[in-house]
Amino acid sequence: METGGKLKKGAGGRKGGGPKKNLVSRSVKAGLHFPVGRIGRFLKKGRYAQRVGSGAPVYLVAVLEYLAAEVLELAGNAARDNKKSRIVPRHLLLAVRNDEELGKLLAGVTIAHGGVLPNINPVLLPKKSASAAVGEKEPKSPAKAAKSPKKKAA
Repeated sequence: METGGKLKKGAGGRKGGGPKKNLVSRSVKAGLHFPVGRIGRFLKKGRYAQRVGSGAPVYLVAVLEYLAAEVLELAGNAARDNKKSRIVPRHLLLAVRNDEELGKLLAGVTIAHGGVLPNINPVLLPKKSASAAVGEKEPKSPAKAAKSPKKKAA
């Protein structure tokens, strides 16, 4: 098999060119959908620290995947409430702003084409009259107010 101390071409560093191992990604090992290897590469290239541990990208990917799932679930509910089958930026904005914790996390974020939350200041709403607030109904016309109520026949 070996000639002149060189390995057989295509052996991939395995002596004798034995059976190839099935590669299992770190994402599959962790049970995640987001790419662990890519996030690890970004952490290294970003020079956030001199060294990056092996668990750091896995943890970060798990957090990112959870946040994405949470936002998508709430945005899907917002789309369904608006009788739409497709999530648009408006639904993302409604989902984020109506959720207390996500709203706090993304407080300084502007979502393009998201619009604003529907909100009317209570001062701008028309005032109710004092008698209507107590529970009395105002007569609709003066003619009906003048008539006395009919007594029940006993």
